[in-house]
Parts: sequence; structure tokens; C-alpha cells
Amino acid sequence: MTFPEWTKPGVYGALAGAFAVSVLGFTWGGWTTAANAEETAQTRAKDEVTLAMVPVCLNASQADPQRAAKLETLNVSSSFARNNAMMATGWATFPGADEPNRDLATACVEGLKLDGS
Repeated sequence: MTFPEWTKPGVYGALAGAFAVSVLGFTWGGWTTAANAEETAQTRAKDEVTLAMVPVCLNASQADPQRAAKLETLNVSSSFARNNAMMATGWATFPGADEPNRDLATACVEGLKLDGS
């Protein structure tokens, strides 16, 4: 069986076109792999849960009888050490968790609007 003369360039053109469309789709077209989409979804979900828990952290700070002393500790802490100080207050712990959450501590410090933050 003989193939027409245009078959070889046609196949090469189709392969080059498929490659070009794939490169353009993944770089500019917004295409993504399943693993990248899953990672993005997990990151967004974690961020949203943290933001949803900020009011709980702020309410815990309001209800704490040692609030004034803890706020003073937070105010005198440098911005670098402030997250650790917030974690030490216990306000940045998710309900049911044993350990404080660093992301929640950061968001709670921002929510408290401390001097110099």
C-alpha cells in the first residue's frame, strides 16, 4: 500500500499543532493538571477555614479573664515574635485541637489590630 505524498508532512503538522496547542493551553489557556487542581483546592479550603475561625479566636480573646495581660504581651512582642506569642495565649487553637495553629494565629493577630501590626 502506498501513501499519498502529503501524508508525511500532514502527520508532522498535526503533531506539531497538538504540541503547540498543549503548550499554549497549559501556559496561557488556564489548563491545569489534576494534581495541581487538587493542591489549589486544598490550599483555598485551608485558607477559608482559617478565615472562618478568626471570629472564634477573637471571641476567645474577649472571654479570657487574663486578656489585658496577654494583650500587653502581644503589644510588646516584636512583629517577628507576635505569632508565637499569640499561639502561647491559646486563642489560636482550633476547637478540638491540641496544638495552636500558626495560620490562625497570624489571622487573629491581624484581626486584633494591635499597635504596630
